[in-house]
Amino acid sequence: MKVLMLTLGTRGDVQPFIALAHHLRHRGHEALIAAPARFAALAAVHAVPFAVLDDGPLRVLDDGSGVEDVAKGGIRGKAALMRRMPAMFGRVLDDCWQVASTGEGAGADVIVHNGQVIAGQHVAEKLGVPAVLGLPLPMYVPTREFPWPGQDVSDRLPGRLNRATYAGMQAPALMFGRTVDRWRAGLGLPRRRGRHDPARRPDGGPAPVLHAISPAVLPRPADWPPTAQVTGYWFTPPATTTAGGAVEPHVRALLDGRQPPVFVGFGSMAGPAPAAATRTVLQALDLAGLPGVVAGGWGGLQRFVSDRHAFVAGDVPHEVVFPRCAVIVHHGGAGTTAAAARAGVPQVICPFVADQPFWGRRMHRLGVAPPPVPQTRLDAAALGAAIRQAARDAGMAEAARLLGERIRAENGAADAVDALERVVGVRR
Repeated sequence: MKVLMLTLGTRGDVQPFIALAHHLRHRGHEALIAAPARFAALAAVHAVPFAVLDDGPLRVLDDGSGVEDVAKGGIRGKAALMRRMPAMFGRVLDDCWQVASTGEGAGADVIVHNGQVIAGQHVAEKLGVPAVLGLPLPMYVPTREFPWPGQDVSDRLPGRLNRATYAGMQAPALMFGRTVDRWRAGLGLPRRRGRHDPARRPDGGPAPVLHAISPAVLPRPADWPPTAQVTGYWFTPPATTTAGGAVEPHVRALLDGRQPPVFVGFGSMAGPAPAAATRTVLQALDLAGLPGVVAGGWGGLQRFVSDRHAFVAGDVPHEVVFPRCAVIVHHGGAGTTAAAARAGVPQVICPFVADQPFWGRRMHRLGVAPPPVPQTRLDAAALGAAIRQAARDAGMAEAARLLGERIRAENGAADAVDALERVVGVRR
């Protein structure tokens, strides 16, 4: 079985596919990931075949302006971003087709994609192979049990309103429909009904959807169709983790110290004022009375010099650092939330946009985090108080420990490979 994976987004949208590729190859299958060039080194570390896609809308994250506009909720800023986005996808669509038709992914038996790459179901339709959604968050299958995670929506709505919020997934069709239809026409594909819904097959039936989420974090909703599964998180094996788990000497000294440090990192969320955010974080750590390991990410936090705290410029091996921390402070991205939950450590979530408030509320409801501290209201006093609560609450520590044990007992990537074998009809 040859599997082509198409994904676009931040590291949390790419790393789960690297784990899936590893398990596919372990089973004797072929696997190729096509993603933005910035993730080629990550794939190389894990010895996973990789093809390059254009960065597309990731450039918005690089400068931070789009994130700032959406986080602040400005209608004018959101409208401006929506006007810019379609043009950013032209090269992405062309690259996906090239990889799948004549490139390294040619001859694939199944396309696994994350939806936001846009091209997945269309490429599969043209090739006449199944398309499977592989998702780190429950975006595409409506349910009465919780609202659509793509926007900051109250999690206390009645069931019928929860289902109604999933109309938000019509936004990509409205935003990119014309661009995609022109591209489909170039491939000779018809303007069929439901063509922009990645959760639907060309014949109108439900497409397979594999949610790379732990059922301990998000139990499978009872009203989902049989085609929607919750497999467990897709983690890369310890033997292939980033740089062999190496960390800088100052970080190692803090991890080996008598007082476990607080990890602080906002991943791919650049934000408009990195210097001010860094000062806020350092003041909050001092108010909490705890040392910190602060990660720069894509520019969200800036380098500093401190005897008490350590700055990390490059990738942080979560599986090495997180279990040895007192608290994990992060932005609430799906991938970082998964790694923090697996570590069994209390969290403080400071969401920016999109699904991040959803995960912040989810961790709070599971008892492993205080209420989220949104970036729009982030100050040293609020963040310091949340860190103190997370570090001192024995009940929160026990809830985090038990959650981590449950997650570490799962093997979501292996279960996802089982599901793909069933889709393609592979016999063991």
